[in-house]
Amino acid sequence: MRPGEYGRPAGGALGEAERGASYGGGSAVAGRAVPRLPAGRPAPADGPVPARRRPTVHPGAWWLWAISLGVAATRTTNPLLLALLIAASAYVVATHRSPAPWARSYTAFARLALAVLLVRVLFAVVLGSPIPGTHTLFALPEVPLPQWAQGIRLGGRVTAEAVLFAAYDGLKLATLLICVGAANALASPTRLLKSLPGALYETGVAVVVALTFAPHLIADVQRLRAARRLRGRPDRGVRGLLQVGLPVLEGALERSVALAAAMEARGYGRTAEVPARVRRTTAALTLGGLLGVCAGTYGLLTAVGGVYGLPVLLAGVVAALAGLRLGGRRSLRTRYRPDPWETRAWLVTGSGAAVAGLLTLASVRDPQALHPGVVPLVAPALPLWPAAAVLLALLPAFVVPEEHP
Repeated sequence: MRPGEYGRPAGGALGEAERGASYGGGSAVAGRAVPRLPAGRPAPADGPVPARRRPTVHPGAWWLWAISLGVAATRTTNPLLLALLIAASAYVVATHRSPAPWARSYTAFARLALAVLLVRVLFAVVLGSPIPGTHTLFALPEVPLPQWAQGIRLGGRVTAEAVLFAAYDGLKLATLLICVGAANALASPTRLLKSLPGALYETGVAVVVALTFAPHLIADVQRLRAARRLRGRPDRGVRGLLQVGLPVLEGALERSVALAAAMEARGYGRTAEVPARVRRTTAALTLGGLLGVCAGTYGLLTAVGGVYGLPVLLAGVVAALAGLRLGGRRSLRTRYRPDPWETRAWLVTGSGAAVAGLLTLASVRDPQALHPGVVPLVAPALPLWPAAAVLLALLPAFVVPEEHP
């Protein structure tokens, strides 16, 4: 082989064309033209330019924000306040969810919430309701039941008061589901897994896999339905459901097997050797702490246990945290670029906690405004300062940078 026959010239010397291009001369390199840099623009530095990391919020902050909104939803049956909570969470999700597949689950949760609301109203229509009413909407044929089924009826008279009470109750549960859907759409499951304590790592892996499984199923169903529509085949009804469901289940099984193999190859499930007394102490602290949290919470919710509720709750939290701290010694893993808990995370969490706290206070001071009655049948009113408290849930939309693909 002659020197310089393949690749660069012999001795590693640059050719004239490459030498000219290295100085910005615009000559050809391997038959391609190299554009000249515009005047006044500095030449790029050697090596890859590091990508600028977008400022993000800790995923735990999004979950605490959503859970707080769910707590606020359980404190009222006023449909106007519940609609404000849904609108606030929907606006934050619309402006801040990422284009990742797991962020598409909000629509599925919204549909599930609508189904729950309709089922709750349907049960009240078919099975009756203990709410008395005078405004009859219609009457269904009543089915006589045996003596042992007293208190339950099938069919009969359907009143507006019973339907409205069921709609208020169902809307509260639907709002809670939508808040959980907002957390799934805003918080990355993988980043949330990185933030868990070492003692909860195995449990966190199972939960994160479960939370990630549903969005992938939804994406598979949408893709298969679109493919069937392009081929002119039905994608609705029982036949379409069967022909779409079988490929989805097959893909889910393949994904599960691949995930299990990948996790085993990466050493998931390995634990460090710790002394037996440390394991027993960890179990005792964790179990005792959880029991203390349950007992303290029950004491705070009852009038009799209001004296001992708070001390028992605090002692349970301390014991549970100590158990988690000791249990973290068994985890053989490190964290790569852990998410910091910054000021934005405090603002997001604080806005949700403020909404939950203010609505809890309003439910104690003005229960009639947050729980409008249906007997007599009156239109619900919008209380001003609880509505203003709900608007605090929009704070993340202004303090957190928007996600861009």
